[in-house]
Amino acid sequence: MAVQPEGAPCWADAMFSDLEGAKNFYGEVLGWTFAQASSEFGDYTEAYVDGRAVAAVVPPMPGQEGQSQWCLYFAAEDAAATAERIRAHGGEILMEPMRVGDFGSMCLASDPGGVVFGVWQSGTHEGFQAMAEPGAYTWAEVFTRDPATSDAFFSSLFSYRQRDMEDDGGSFRLYDLGDRTVLGRMEMGEDFPPEVRPYVNVYFGVRDCDEAVARAVKLGGVLRFGPMTTPFGRFAAIGDPQGANFSVIDTTTVEGEMPKLTDVS
Repeated sequence: MAVQPEGAPCWADAMFSDLEGAKNFYGEVLGWTFAQASSEFGDYTEAYVDGRAVAAVVPPMPGQEGQSQWCLYFAAEDAAATAERIRAHGGEILMEPMRVGDFGSMCLASDPGGVVFGVWQSGTHEGFQAMAEPGAYTWAEVFTRDPATSDAFFSSLFSYRQRDMEDDGGSFRLYDLGDRTVLGRMEMGEDFPPEVRPYVNVYFGVRDCDEAVARAVKLGGVLRFGPMTTPFGRFAAIGDPQGANFSVIDTTTVEGEMPKLTDVS
C-alpha cells in the first residue's frame, strides 16, 4: 500500500508478556500468521494476512511490564517535529523520537487526557500492507473522558476536520483528513469503570463477528460489548486473555440508516 498521509492511522502493535500466547490467540481469532521474531529489535514480531503485514506483537521492555494494550500509530512526515507539536499542545512524550534501523522513526505519546498513541515516520517499513479486510486493521476510536480536550489536541496536531453524529447527543465524533474519515472519538461515560484508562480502540476485520467472538471467548478472551449490528457493520468489543482491548467488525453485515453528520470545525 502507499504511504499514508500525515495523521492517518498507519500501524498497530501491542506488548505481551506471553508472546506465544498472544500469537496463538490472534492466530486463531484473526487468522494471523507470524514472521520470525527480530532479536535485533527486541523480538518484535510482525503478523500477516495472506503474506501482508497487518500488525505486530512484542515482549515488554524491562520496566514496562503490565497490562497489555494495543497502540495505534499515526503517520508523520517528521517524527521529531510531530513530537514538538505534541508537547506544544499539552501532550506528553512517553518515548522520545528514535530511529528504528532503516524501517523508519517513531515516538510514543499521550494526549492531555492520557490517551496513548504512536507516531511513525516511514522508511522501508511503510505501515499496513492491508486494511479494511478480514484480519486487517479496519477502524479505530479514541476513548476519552475529556472529549473537548482530546478534540482540540488531535485537530491541532493533525489538522483534522471534525463532525458529530446528530443522533448521538454529541458523544461520538469523526475526524476527517480531506474527504476521508480516518478516526472516531467516543466519550467515556459513567458506564466505564473509573479504573479504565482512556485508550485507542483498534478494530480488526473479520468475516463473521459472532464466530470470531466465540473463538475469542473459547481461548480465554472476555466479551466486553456486543455483538451489535449497525449501519457500519456488525461488531463486538473484546478483551484478550492478557488484558488488551480491541474490537472485531464484519463490515458486510449492516443494519439501519447511516446517521446524519454535522460539521463542527
